[in-house]
Amino acid sequence: MPLRFLFILGLLLIAEYYSLVVVRSLLRSLPQFWRISLLVLYILASLAAWLGIIFFRAIDWSRLPHLARNIYIAFALGLSIGKLLVLVVMLVDDLRRLVLWVINLFYTGGTKAPDLSATHAPQGITRSLFLTRLAAGLGGLSLTGFLYGISNRYDYRMHRLTLQLPKLPLSMKGLKILQISDIHSGSFDNQEAVLRGVQKGMAEAPDLIVFTGDLVNNHSEEILPYLDIFSQLRAPMGVYSTLGNHDYGDYVPWPSPEAKAANLERLKSYHARMGWKMLNNEHVVFTHPDGSLALLGVENWSAKPQFPKHGDLAAASRGLPEDVAVQILLSHDPSHWDAQVRPDYPGIDLMLAGHTHGMQFGVEIPGFKWSPVQYVYKKWADLYQEGHQYLYVNRGYGFLGYPGRLGIMPELTLITLV
Repeated sequence: MPLRFLFILGLLLIAEYYSLVVVRSLLRSLPQFWRISLLVLYILASLAAWLGIIFFRAIDWSRLPHLARNIYIAFALGLSIGKLLVLVVMLVDDLRRLVLWVINLFYTGGTKAPDLSATHAPQGITRSLFLTRLAAGLGGLSLTGFLYGISNRYDYRMHRLTLQLPKLPLSMKGLKILQISDIHSGSFDNQEAVLRGVQKGMAEAPDLIVFTGDLVNNHSEEILPYLDIFSQLRAPMGVYSTLGNHDYGDYVPWPSPEAKAANLERLKSYHARMGWKMLNNEHVVFTHPDGSLALLGVENWSAKPQFPKHGDLAAASRGLPEDVAVQILLSHDPSHWDAQVRPDYPGIDLMLAGHTHGMQFGVEIPGFKWSPVQYVYKKWADLYQEGHQYLYVNRGYGFLGYPGRLGIMPELTLITLV
């Protein structure tokens, strides 16, 4: 059994212990019947939450009522993360106690060291009681926050940026590109809300629309109820799309390799039915009298070993006219940029990606942006620049796993080239 697994298991067990201590402390003043009943209810709720997380991939969530599914997943995540917050606070308190014990043990001078464990917090309660209540408050805040985040899952935000590309032909100045990514149609449960997002994008009158992968969660049929909605995406220069890691059906069992391949082919046909032109390791060139712009697209290519490398940028670049002024790449996974695009393809001016969803959880305020996903992907949301090359990472249109958004809202991106 790997040491990492044992470490995580030990951490979770300690978190469970501390959480139980906090809950018992909060229930201490209640009559015995209510104290025992609520404690048993808490233990059963914790067990239900962990079972859902452990067997998450084995459960066919699509067969469950949407409301019950959404509340359950949000509850399980909120409770689990809340317990980790309790662990941090209570561990700090116990470390404080340990330090005081060591000081008392080795105190020199012939007198007993002062017992700081009884010091009072400003509110007039002991420090330990204050930390216990703080832990309970943070745990409750986590649970409440994740339940509240369900209401944000269709709260689409338009992110606008103006990008200076020195080589852009003058006739293309002001070109508006609408980027959508990570639709994950298998997670949707509200067609009207999804339609509002599409209408929000079309209200910007984009010249070009691009989609950067993950149309579905696993099965191509997930998009069928939304074909008519996404078919409303139209632009003078067209709608272009590429594949993401979820589009290949890698995360569910198939009766045969042929069935899996057929699923992918059906997915590609649905792109065509919506009027989207797929760029799977290929390119298209838009020619103007004073210059041209090339749009390249690759299948999923990730620097992370757990995700596929089907993309072929060499094939996508093959046959590009030498006088192309600007090159824009559609590639689902942002790790592609640092791993291959920047070092090997300096002619690519802008890469558009998605994939991370901003983990659907984090903090974004003016001047500060944080999400746990940044510890896995250094470039996880918004615009990045190295030299003359740019990368934009879209936060995703849909949601996956957690049926909500907390701090990181679903996004449409409007990029104006100048």
